[in-house]
Amino acid sequence: MDVTEEGSKRFPRRFRSVDLRIELGMKITIFGGGGFIGSAIADRLLADHHMIRVFERPRVQPYRSFSGGEYVEWVTGDLQSTHDLATAVDGSEVIVHLVSTTLPKSSSEDPIYDVQTNLVSTLQLLNIMVEKSIERIIFISSGGTVYGTPIYIPIDENHPTDPHVSYGITKLAIEKYLLMYARMYGIKPVILRVSNPFGERQRLETAQGAVGIFVSRALQGLPLEIWGDGSVIRDFLYVRDVAAAFAKAVCYSGSQRVFNISSGKGTSLKELVGIVEDVLEVPVRCVFKPGRNFDIPVNILSNELAKRELHWVPQVSLKEGIDVTAQWMREELAV
Repeated sequence: MDVTEEGSKRFPRRFRSVDLRIELGMKITIFGGGGFIGSAIADRLLADHHMIRVFERPRVQPYRSFSGGEYVEWVTGDLQSTHDLATAVDGSEVIVHLVSTTLPKSSSEDPIYDVQTNLVSTLQLLNIMVEKSIERIIFISSGGTVYGTPIYIPIDENHPTDPHVSYGITKLAIEKYLLMYARMYGIKPVILRVSNPFGERQRLETAQGAVGIFVSRALQGLPLEIWGDGSVIRDFLYVRDVAAAFAKAVCYSGSQRVFNISSGKGTSLKELVGIVEDVLEVPVRCVFKPGRNFDIPVNILSNELAKRELHWVPQVSLKEGIDVTAQWMREELAV
């Protein structure tokens, strides 16, 4: 095992696990590998015996201890620094890009910041990949925002894109640049438009993710705040299913570039409340607030292309995922 808190070093040309029977896979740098989704992806890639380098913000500590049979480098830096980017990707075969500095609900308050910190930083990363002859990048896009108001349901990858918030516009712009770099420089991107992920290690302080917030508040005996009348429908996906999709994408060699990663099923917020009550076996009280103008009424994504091309199928139901999430949250909240 090799874990570093600062700086970086080259991936070794050859690395043998403590268990000499294990053949190690690719050398992968994960930008944002210490966060909610990133840590699940890192764990899955380590389980698949890849060598990973996690790039995180300064002062972000490793989310767990790593065993002697896992090859991990933990490095910190600034995504807007070309020096830090170049060091982080040195020796990598695949880049996994998960970083976003903004959230859908607040991104439109400062779109310049959104573009500077997300779009421009990604373009700098792409230029460095070209310089270092790194071809493969897996980018997490937003299935919940890039399409806008649906014309038909379920939404497939050919559906028109009309994002209503800066977050979705920036995600879509990054997608377009990835495809441009594919044409111009031979970059091989895989873009995963993820629906509404939930699960362990979700940051509740960001107030993002209805499942995490509902479970947390219900466990603490607090009322659930719902924007609108509860009829908003979302496509919720357990985070380990998200990680499994990324594991498939890392190894994908086909010609498709954009995939919806979703459960393929819609659940209204009212229905979600009922499932939370059922799993936790506690009654909950709801407080309804005025609807928000940026909330899309319905978002259900078709995952047929991912099933066919990536051979990926979600394994965990919403109820099962909420049960596991609640178990983790009870330990975190000590309730």
